[in-house]
Amino acid sequence: MSRSPAAALPAWRPAALFALIALLVLPAGIARAGEQYTDREGRALNGYDVVSYFSETGPVPGLETITADHNGASWWFASEASREAFLADPSRYAPAYDGHCAFALADGRKVRSDPLAWQIVDGRLYLNFSPAIHRRWQSDIPGYLARSEANWPALEAGPAARPSRWF
Repeated sequence: MSRSPAAALPAWRPAALFALIALLVLPAGIARAGEQYTDREGRALNGYDVVSYFSETGPVPGLETITADHNGASWWFASEASREAFLADPSRYAPAYDGHCAFALADGRKVRSDPLAWQIVDGRLYLNFSPAIHRRWQSDIPGYLARSEANWPALEAGPAARPSRWF
């Protein structure tokens, strides 16, 4: 009489072996989230309080004493209340495209952004490379966003843009 190796194993072992293989194989097929664009010090938005963009005053500098880490970046906040709001729902406040220039993404490139060239569209924070590029982006926001959205899946997992000598 012949026995298969599986028949010799207790009933739980094949299931455990399958689970172990799934844990090792499945993450390889999952797309890695993109890197947040940061300045040379590893700060998102060059240290501006991301929650403040959604206030009437607009962006204000954060404090190095009130921070949080998220998506590989250090986020600075002007108050504990801003930090807590961000930590409660980072996806609500974090800029689109991991903080890269929305205009450049429409052209299929990840490019750094200027935290003072910004706009909130439909509740989402978008950044641009410079005030001049921001003005161009404003000439056709729906068109640029459609192209950026189409390009983003292929660009997201790539490395973040690096800061230039300016910031």
